[in-house]
Amino acid sequence: MDKFNPKKKKTVKKRALKVLTEISLTPLFSMLFLLHISQIATYLSLSDKETLNITVKTKQGGTDTCAGRYVYMHNLPSRFNEDLIKSCEAYIELRNKCKYLINSGFGPRILEEDHNHTTRVLTIETGSWYYTNQFMLEVIFREKMRHYECLTNDSSLSSVVFVPFYAGFDVRRFWGYNVKLRDELGEDLAQWLRERPEWRKMYGRDHFFVTGRVGRDFRRVTDQDSDWGNKLMRLPEFENITMLSIETNSRSNEFAVPYPTYFHPKSRTEVKRWQRQVTMMQRRYLFSFVGANRPKMEESIRGEIIRQCLASQGRCKFLDCDTSSKDCSDPVKVVEVFQDSVFCLQPPGDTPTRRSTFDSILAGCIPVFFSVDSVYNQYKWYFPKDRTKYSVYISEEGVKNGKVSIEKLLASVTEEKISRMRNEVEKIIPKIIYTKPGEVGPEKIEDAFEIAVARVLERVSLFKMTRI
Repeated sequence: MDKFNPKKKKTVKKRALKVLTEISLTPLFSMLFLLHISQIATYLSLSDKETLNITVKTKQGGTDTCAGRYVYMHNLPSRFNEDLIKSCEAYIELRNKCKYLINSGFGPRILEEDHNHTTRVLTIETGSWYYTNQFMLEVIFREKMRHYECLTNDSSLSSVVFVPFYAGFDVRRFWGYNVKLRDELGEDLAQWLRERPEWRKMYGRDHFFVTGRVGRDFRRVTDQDSDWGNKLMRLPEFENITMLSIETNSRSNEFAVPYPTYFHPKSRTEVKRWQRQVTMMQRRYLFSFVGANRPKMEESIRGEIIRQCLASQGRCKFLDCDTSSKDCSDPVKVVEVFQDSVFCLQPPGDTPTRRSTFDSILAGCIPVFFSVDSVYNQYKWYFPKDRTKYSVYISEEGVKNGKVSIEKLLASVTEEKISRMRNEVEKIIPKIIYTKPGEVGPEKIEDAFEIAVARVLERVSLFKMTRI
């Protein structure tokens, strides 16, 4: 390596200055130089990296591609989000969820050595499969929003305002406590939002938040300690705010978004590869059920479903979730059952919806529903309007009174129709997954997050038009 010579450096500087002076006299250089100065001025006028991404990346050919799509995310005091998960171990009701908080809510990554046949079931080498808990959506969504291409730190530019409140963690930590304690943080947030200048723009009608719990957890009817949940969505301020949750009560300001699955790919190429694998699967079972009985729930049809499955002489696979084996907590075993099945039974559980619905669709298994509230009346942003294109509907009543044979009904579906339905199911896959944040360009996927944000923007835009 050459030694540093200060005299040589001075000579080089003089020569460089002379060459620069000669070049700068040309008209072309002058034009380019002025353009460069203009770009530097734009760069320096931006307050931070976040704004830089907004202003520079979105302008193509002089057109702002984020016009009408800007989202402003409130910088909430940590008591409304970070503190809730930092103190996760302190609350008995949250302790079994703490381990899933890593990797921005995706949970621990599934590794090849965790299972002998993991690579046969999952595209494990992509590093996109995780032990994701079904209630982590608010953590996942916040991280996705941090990388949203049209995020702005200038609220005057925004069309909607995102409130990154961990409502699900708040309601769960005080399960069974008195109502005053359960309602305290929500009331605190309502006051905080009211005092913000962004609130006065539309009094919350352009605000939205996301929760990984079902809607009824936030609509307690009475102030009796024995009543369920808190009253967040009954507060006057939150009657204006849009709530996205994994299950709704069909209220005008509640909308259902998919439960998180185990698959969080980075690119469109990854998704297509998974879809090809799903298409080529040889399915050994006509139908399957992954779940547990609900003997204490008189209205539940699960007992009859399990009875019919076990009586099918090998045409149905039952993965019992009511055992000590914890097979239903193993993503590889769950996905494998769905991959091996043509149809996957999705009866209601504690509530009408199930995370299992999305895991089965991810595996290319045609869902069979027994309640219109399991999907049809819930996830309208994500599924075709014509439910016969991608699913089978069987009345709960028919199964309950034993008049319907699930096996016979499903066996009567022609191979041609099954092929068409599976093709529709595979098309749904990109829409119901939450991808790794940050991808842009042609490899970006319009995933569940992107669809949700786009629909909220549409909703607020329509509301603004009605006010004109």
